Amino acid sequence: MNPSHPPNHEHVDEQMIKMEVNLDNMSGEWLGYVMDLLFEAGANDVYYTPIYMKKNRPAILLQLLCSVSKLSKMKEILFKETTTLGVRYYPLTVHRLARNFVDIPTKWGNVTVKEGLYEGEVIQKSPEYEECRTIAQQHRLPLKSVYEEVWEGYHHLKGEKES
Repeated sequence: MNPSHPPNHEHVDEQMIKMEVNLDNMSGEWLGYVMDLLFEAGANDVYYTPIYMKKNRPAILLQLLCSVSKLSKMKEILFKETTTLGVRYYPLTVHRLARNFVDIPTKWGNVTVKEGLYEGEVIQKSPEYEECRTIAQQHRLPLKSVYEEVWEGYHHLKGEKES
């Protein structure tokens, strides 16, 4: 267990908001900037989807997830930093799995694997991408080789047979 990653508990968060705007006249550079601002202001998730608007105009759908307490700040950013004239938002419930972080030793150093627990059972697991990426770059290895080593160490540590 990595002390810098304490486990959290499975819970349902009913105090979330999903916000969205259609943007048909913004540059990609601005979109990246806006995403950064939204995350810095506390958005839990921000993503873009290509869409077509009336008259078959290509556009971008910006969607974000945030807590109710962040609604005003998110609206301010969207109105000031994008070209939108309106923001749609609605309440959203999010069921969050409990998370556990396990340090897996590899020949290149430890890598954190994030486990998702549903009703106390590990049902999701994923190596931390940035840690694997750093190892792959530092040692000039294919990223998939790093992942293979992490999975081998994970299954060994957990006493499991590899799947």
